[in-house]
Amino acid sequence: MQFSGEELTFKRIFNYLFGLFLITLGVAFSIKSDLGSAPVSSIPYAMNLIWAIEIGVATFVFHAILVGIELILLRRNFKPKHFLQVFVGVIFGAFTSFSVSLMTFIPEANSFALAFVMIILSIFFIALGLFFYVPTNIIPLSVEGVTQAFAIVFNQPFAKTKVFLDVSIVLTALTLSWVFLGNFGSVGIGTILGALFIGTTVKYIHKIYGHFTGRDVDMKKM
Repeated sequence: MQFSGEELTFKRIFNYLFGLFLITLGVAFSIKSDLGSAPVSSIPYAMNLIWAIEIGVATFVFHAILVGIELILLRRNFKPKHFLQVFVGVIFGAFTSFSVSLMTFIPEANSFALAFVMIILSIFFIALGLFFYVPTNIIPLSVEGVTQAFAIVFNQPFAKTKVFLDVSIVLTALTLSWVFLGNFGSVGIGTILGALFIGTTVKYIHKIYGHFTGRDVDMKKM
């Protein structure tokens, strides 16, 4: 069976689902740290705090807006399958719920040191998840889809573009929270660190993989 011009193998599907799961594990660690939400969830969480929009609905709206931005950027290169990014959020939500439930086995972050370790784990798992699932070229989350679109249109590396998009998302969430709530809302030090270092961590995982295998991974394949 072909999907996006490639054989839809067990390995390809496994890497896709495993990558998504690793990202949600990273999101769960960021929530557990209590140092701010992961960048990917900062705007939906801000919408929830400001307008009391249910987090699932807010996530759906946020993903739909990003798909719209992709459509504007890619124009004729936008493929019908990209509309499915909105609905991949359902799988992502289920994985997130499961990952958050796993955190009940982890001690509470009752010190800054432990909370900081959780943020480091969050960044690592999100970056590793991106490295697994993005190159499968199945259906990315809209956050990665719009990152790929910017990287393609402006001919920039995926990792560098990821940092730019994450910082932009966090700044938007911070602005919304400050204007409507008068505080930082969904944004904390963990959110800022995630925005700055997730993309960079992907780059170094890519380099380490290339060093040991001699192979390259296309992070902009859509």
